[in-house]
Amino acid sequence: MTTHAPLDRPDQPRRLRTAMFVDFDNVYIGLRRLDPDAAEAFATDPGHWLAELESGSDADGDFTRRFLVRACYLNPSVFSRFRPNFTRAGFQVVDCPSLTQQGKSSADINLVLDAVDALDGATRYDEFVIVSADADFTPLVQRCRAADRRVTIITASPAASAYRAVADTVITADDLAELVTAGATAETVEAEPAPEVVPEAAVSTAPLAPVTAPAAASAGSLAARRAVLQRVRSADRPVPTGAVAQAAQQADPTLPTTRWAGAGGFLPWLAQVVPELGVAARPSPGYVWDPKRFGEADLPGAASPAPGTDPTALQRQVIAVTDTPGLSKENYRVLLTTLADDVRAHPFERATTARRVRDACQEAGAAVGRSTVNFVISGVLYAGLELTSDVTAEDIAEAWADNVIGLCRGARMELTEADEQAIDDWVGGGLLDDPED
Repeated sequence: MTTHAPLDRPDQPRRLRTAMFVDFDNVYIGLRRLDPDAAEAFATDPGHWLAELESGSDADGDFTRRFLVRACYLNPSVFSRFRPNFTRAGFQVVDCPSLTQQGKSSADINLVLDAVDALDGATRYDEFVIVSADADFTPLVQRCRAADRRVTIITASPAASAYRAVADTVITADDLAELVTAGATAETVEAEPAPEVVPEAAVSTAPLAPVTAPAAASAGSLAARRAVLQRVRSADRPVPTGAVAQAAQQADPTLPTTRWAGAGGFLPWLAQVVPELGVAARPSPGYVWDPKRFGEADLPGAASPAPGTDPTALQRQVIAVTDTPGLSKENYRVLLTTLADDVRAHPFERATTARRVRDACQEAGAAVGRSTVNFVISGVLYAGLELTSDVTAEDIAEAWADNVIGLCRGARMELTEADEQAIDDWVGGGLLDDPED
């Protein structure tokens, strides 16, 4: 008699039955604007990034994915050369030729139909992975969530906040670029400069320790540590302390009743169990971040307008619905001119350019963090501007302003002509007010 072992066993990580649907055209084109090398890696070696996605961790602990469905939808008249790569990696490749004079393919409708079939099929999929930044998939994601399925979206270009909000996990364009080139970027990560120092009064003063859990930590503390690291390292910005504390409590429900394992509170516990993370008590409600990726200048308070100024209602709405960094007009001017100066002096390379620009902005007294610089660079590239040695600050300002207005329209904001001019003036740092413009 033949028996079959269950997919999930107590002594092994959870195994998620996963269905993945890849909108190839959307991802490849978006990633190519951000990082051409990453786009080629995505298209030519899908087996690599698929393997990278096969394991992970969340608030409930470690898990592995079993990709029961791997479907890729592409336009064969443009991208047929990549079909063998996905076929070799075990994907079902669905040809979606253009059916209109405007060149739009049928990938969207084919993907949705197949995903709905999978949702209603005999096999219960624990997770649906939608690889696309197209907000048209929002109703599909909402339907998956309503059926109590975990949803992960992977984007390669700006995605509407409403689309990201309904997903359980979001892998951003920068995360995807790092994922698909993981082997090639190891040296770059090691070369990352030391993080900015947060003022002593605002930060947990526990000394940094090697990235290992304390030897005497309980199994519950180890689970909470893993949950905290996963929550913080997967975020695209510093995380509020409340959200991090919640992740720790979900992994180890005994923490509140034991006064955080005897530490007396969440922040002292964090300093003892996960000392390698950055922690700031201000601005309220406090934030936790990965020092390898962020620093003090990435905190929300650092991105606020200068003291004594008050953002307009329009600016507050743009920041809230598009995640546009809330820099002051003056700091935007510093950032845009510094970026223009850097690409005139050095060949553009996304990671190293962003580091140099961040450092130069901070030396100039502008509190601009790495996440803000990356957001602006990505927006400029998505707007179609090539960052070459002949680009001007005005060119960059115009492309960035166009991108922000595009994000506003994608979020269904109703903008008047005066609104657009106000946004141009703000995010363009005043550079678009020159007479020759």
